Amino acid sequence: MIDLTVIIPVYNEVSTINKIIKKINKLKINKQIIVVDDGSKDGTKKIINKNKSRINKILFHKKNCGKGSAIRSAQKFIKGKYVIIQDADLEYDPKDYFKLLNKLKKKNLKVVYGSRVLGKKRYFLKNFTSITRIFFNHLLTILSNLLNNQKLSDAHTCYKAFDAKIFKKIKLQENGFAFCPEITTKISNLNLNICEVPISYNGRNYKQGKKITYRDGVEAIIALLKYKYFK
Repeated sequence: MIDLTVIIPVYNEVSTINKIIKKINKLKINKQIIVVDDGSKDGTKKIINKNKSRINKILFHKKNCGKGSAIRSAQKFIKGKYVIIQDADLEYDPKDYFKLLNKLKKKNLKVVYGSRVLGKKRYFLKNFTSITRIFFNHLLTILSNLLNNQKLSDAHTCYKAFDAKIFKKIKLQENGFAFCPEITTKISNLNLNICEVPISYNGRNYKQGKKITYRDGVEAIIALLKYKYFK
């Protein structure tokens, strides 16, 4: 049986997609890799096609719909016992999969998040590119915790790992980055605990291709409220 399904939503990451696929392939895990190109226009599609032998499933969106839309497209193709979300940039290190998987297996958990800040001092000096980003990420995490009765340190991390049976049952609706607050809230609504493990993080700035904006923060707040009170 496949141990882990890795879902990689990608949009215009021509400089990193090849590297992240190679990194994941080197890991000694029985895995399935699903790449969903979300309407890239910068040559990313060409690189994905060159990596066909390293990818188990490739999906192409005709137009850019958002990260959540890409994850939703991959959801029905999951074959692994566990599933993890992997951004196509190089901010997160796939070597950390082992930390999340070990926690899932040893504790018989359903959900584990990789926290960029857990147990770290002055993490923003090395990992994040902006103090403003740290501030708003912290505020959104506090709001998420209050609404969902959770105690997360990093609710909006990319590295979210799930028992695949649980993840496939959740009906996802958000198209963009609001996937994060949506899934966190829906996990809360199922009365499931989310455990965290510390992970490495190497943030990039907008010149390097960072895509999340203040608008995504507003949409995150709306999603938190919507799925908690108007589900």
